[in-house]
Amino acid sequence: MTISVSDIREARDRFDDEAVVRETPIETSRSLEAETGATVRLKMEHLQRTGSFKTRGAYNKLQQVKSSSNDATRAVAASAGNHAQGVALAASKTGLESTIVMPKNAPQTKIDATAGYGADVELHGHNFREAMAHAKSIVGDDSVFVHAYDDPEIAAGQGTLGLEVASQVPDADTVIVPIGGGGLIGGVAAALAETSPDTRVVGVQAEDAATVPRSLEKGEPHTIDSVQTIADGIATGGISELTHGLIEEYVDEVITVSDTEIAESVLFMLERTKQMVEGAGATSVAAMRSDRLDVSDEVVVPVLSGGNLSMTDLRTVLTHGLTHRGQVVRLRVHIVDQPGEMNRVSEIIADCGANIYEVNHERSVEELDVGNAYLQFRIETSGTDQTDRIVEAIRDAGYSVTRVS
Repeated sequence: MTISVSDIREARDRFDDEAVVRETPIETSRSLEAETGATVRLKMEHLQRTGSFKTRGAYNKLQQVKSSSNDATRAVAASAGNHAQGVALAASKTGLESTIVMPKNAPQTKIDATAGYGADVELHGHNFREAMAHAKSIVGDDSVFVHAYDDPEIAAGQGTLGLEVASQVPDADTVIVPIGGGGLIGGVAAALAETSPDTRVVGVQAEDAATVPRSLEKGEPHTIDSVQTIADGIATGGISELTHGLIEEYVDEVITVSDTEIAESVLFMLERTKQMVEGAGATSVAAMRSDRLDVSDEVVVPVLSGGNLSMTDLRTVLTHGLTHRGQVVRLRVHIVDQPGEMNRVSEIIADCGANIYEVNHERSVEELDVGNAYLQFRIETSGTDQTDRIVEAIRDAGYSVTRVS
């Protein structure tokens, strides 16, 4: 199986409803340009109605199901979030019912959004693979299974984003695309290979979900059983024969970024561009900002593939990013366990202008002498310089203090 640019153009012709799929805008970022030395053109795909590119593939697939002699009346899919919403919306718009199987630990906001687009949501299993196995088991004669990436019609639909980039940024030197299962980058790279052949296509994966580098090395799809990353939108644990072939043929380079780099880039986008993108969508920005990709003096298009970030996930990302920046810090202070000590140390921290989130009083520690204790503070600071001033002030007051994180 493979796809051609004609398949992708035909998919674009099927997009007859902007309430399902629209051409997303291109925006600039002076902050990213100053940091990277590149001319930056952000592809704002997170502004699709469902918050991600997934409706492109799902709508292309289901439009063809609708117009064929297929007797299917229901679409069945498995997803932890973005694909679920894309299929649910596309099914509603093409007159099909839909059943979406989601893992039991899927974010409630994504479950509610999927149901809100008209799907019957079934919760099954504790990960994507268990949900996928169950979804395939319930496909009947009256239904069609809509795979998240292992389907030429899905990849062709995702590839329409590549046609848009070629039209909107005809002088693009590099396009950076997040990789999960590979449908998006496979389709985009296939589109650009003919419409903008001089444009470099770079794929990016989260380090702890990086299956593509190993797949390219082995010459066949490589899977991993356990995937842990804040970029849950690309945590598929593997690619398919279809997407492996497209990546191998059309993608110029694949790099990885850490969860810390992803979290920092989510914060960067919030602070500097006022855009909230999910971890998967921020990987393209993280790649630009890393030392693994040189884009200086180039016209670069990072694809912001999704923006479905729940408030719980946002809190996790913020905490991770702020801790890395030194703005959320844990300090352990050794005290004589007597009245007033917590107040004295708290006043030192307050006098330095920092805010205390929480404090724990620890006495049951084997290394402590009788009558001694630890105070463990979790504080918010403006950064490393203020943290250093606080530590110095506590030491000047006669206390032993250790920065725990």
